[in-house]
Amino acid sequence: MLKLLGKIPFWMKTLVAFAAGVAVALCWGKDAVAVFDPIGNTYIRAIKMLVAPLVFFTIAASIARLGHGEGDHENGSGGRALRLGAYTIGWFMITSAIAVSVGLAIGIYFQPGHGVGVLPVDPSPIKAVPGPVEVLTGIVPSNIFQSFAEGKVLSIVVFAILVGAALGALGQKTRELSTLIDQGSQVMFKLTRWIIQLTPIGVFGLIGSVVASYGLEALKPLIPYIGLIYLGCLIEIFIVYPTLLKIHGLRVRGFYKGIFTAQQTAFFTCSSIGTLPVSLQVAVDNLKLPKSFAGFALPLGANMKMDGCGAIYPAISSIFIANYFGIHLTPTHYVIIALSSILGSLATAGVPGVATVMLTVTLSAAGLPLEGLAILAAIDRILDMMRTATNVTSQILVATLVARENGLIETGSPLLNSPKKLSPSTSG
Repeated sequence: MLKLLGKIPFWMKTLVAFAAGVAVALCWGKDAVAVFDPIGNTYIRAIKMLVAPLVFFTIAASIARLGHGEGDHENGSGGRALRLGAYTIGWFMITSAIAVSVGLAIGIYFQPGHGVGVLPVDPSPIKAVPGPVEVLTGIVPSNIFQSFAEGKVLSIVVFAILVGAALGALGQKTRELSTLIDQGSQVMFKLTRWIIQLTPIGVFGLIGSVVASYGLEALKPLIPYIGLIYLGCLIEIFIVYPTLLKIHGLRVRGFYKGIFTAQQTAFFTCSSIGTLPVSLQVAVDNLKLPKSFAGFALPLGANMKMDGCGAIYPAISSIFIANYFGIHLTPTHYVIIALSSILGSLATAGVPGVATVMLTVTLSAAGLPLEGLAILAAIDRILDMMRTATNVTSQILVATLVARENGLIETGSPLLNSPKKLSPSTSG
């Protein structure tokens, strides 16, 4: 029996689990939540268990390898590491600007929010948005053990970068410690591969909980708005990103086949940080990006690169809320929405409920009513599934583009064309 299950493709197991979760939820109703929630929550906890140690070991080991000059295609120069970081952040900004443009174009054309009628508003208080100074000072840990315990990923990232840089600077003096940290990274990758195999079970619980909690009738008035969020994300995933891949001479099919597991995990867990272990695994094992670079770029992207939550969602939702409350948007409003959406992901990185916080920032900057957030609260989980899948796709995409531009993609990667089709200068 186990051998038979082992022969079933992973994606098919996940799809069957998805269909089973929906079917059981529709038949059983809200009473099924008590069964689904423990299953889904246990899976999410297992994924989150990996995040803090995985981020620390992979980033520290990656920076140390850059310093020692042992990474794939690396020359050990600090200038190269800085250039890779600049390329990565530059592409974060470029692709975020494109995503905001897509969101605004969809919102302006379809004008969501007109004729929706009065929806029940959840009176729950809006989360306070930290100021830029508080965010910047907060990423420097005063107690790194507390940061690990509380899962403050940005603080762990900063500490790991400093440790890796120190190991690289000390060179041979800390060779044994560098090796130990690198071995820790390998252990975390192995644990990640094991837990990934539980994804179908987690999907069954997570999707079942959503359907059992909300049903289908309560969501009908907001279906057009949900459709526009999904439309914007799908345009990014199937038009914008493939175009960027083709411009860089990379195989679109190879990219999407390689990252499909990460997209599935993101869709059902609704967490870029939670998906990070899977993102790292597919980038290194499937796309053949060097671990030294992927271990730096993807944790950074999981905190700063959110095309779904930080660009498309605030753009379309701001227009929806303005129309719902009968507020006329001027060109100035649109400029403010665009700028705050692009910069908001950087200013609110690592904050819990990041999509809500980003939308709060955008609404506040544009002078739109924050009460509109409550209207969208009931469907946030459904929106978050597609938003997060888009986030994770964009995070891996940027790492792939930067790796291509710097000649870091390993031979044999499905991203590359057949060697016969590549000239020596572009064989990557």
